[in-house]
Amino acid sequence: MVIPVYNSEAILPTLLERLTKVLNTQSEEHEIILVNDGSFDRSWQVICTLASEYKEVHGINLMRNYGQHNALLCGIRSAKNPILVTMDDDLQHPPEEIPKLMAKLEEGFDVVYGTPAHEQHGVLRNLASHLTKLALQNAMGAQTARNVSAFRIFRTQLREAFAGYGNPFVSIDVLLTWGSTKFAAIPVEHQPRSIGTSHYTVRKLVTHALNMMTGFSVWPLQLASITGFGFTLFGIAILVYVIGRYLIQGGSVPGFPFLASIIALFSGAQLFALGIIGEYLARIHFRSMDRPSYALRETTSKKDELR
Repeated sequence: MVIPVYNSEAILPTLLERLTKVLNTQSEEHEIILVNDGSFDRSWQVICTLASEYKEVHGINLMRNYGQHNALLCGIRSAKNPILVTMDDDLQHPPEEIPKLMAKLEEGFDVVYGTPAHEQHGVLRNLASHLTKLALQNAMGAQTARNVSAFRIFRTQLREAFAGYGNPFVSIDVLLTWGSTKFAAIPVEHQPRSIGTSHYTVRKLVTHALNMMTGFSVWPLQLASITGFGFTLFGIAILVYVIGRYLIQGGSVPGFPFLASIIALFSGAQLFALGIIGEYLARIHFRSMDRPSYALRETTSKKDELR
């Protein structure tokens, strides 16, 4: 189990209690990796306490908040067992649903998502979530992207496909496609958060979607090319109209508004294309800085070596 933790000190004991009950019925050997992603509350102290109470718990404390997917990447690289399950720390993904994912994985798939049958979020949050999934579908090139979820199970060996990945912009779902195309999704129960509020805001979801589109796909560049081609055709049509009007009526197109509108349209299209190119240049810039995906502060087991 790999679980990113962010400001969840109150819910962690309940999570571990329910999780261990399920894992004890599924496997004799298992581990629970709790990655503290720069929490501002006492989450790390609670993780240390849980690590002393549960032998299967291993805590990792990151230097600062890097983001959910970066924390997941850290936990995935430190996992020791052949099957990996990831889930959120808020119990919206019931641990009791894990056996369903394991059963589906045994059918020959490499990655299985637990897709909520009914989302428990607001309208704006659901809209941002759908935008993220559309971006994922383009980046992953798979229809299963429509059903992605933070509640997933996959074979640990898939991490070998992205063992050398060091970009600060991380999408676990895209990275998993680098190792396999055998994806599946099944409906699971999705419960409302019982303690605290979600830290995954609409703004963060939109930012994550934009990072995926510009970090793992060339679709925005293709859109800029199509936009440029379309406005070129539009410009040719305007030229034909102006020449035709001159030949037929013997005069040019009158009016400053017409000229201003055309200039505004073409200027907007150029700035739009330049903005997309600028986003890709920014990604190249950050990659050239060699920024790590995450950095460790400490772990609960000093003797354990991280991958």
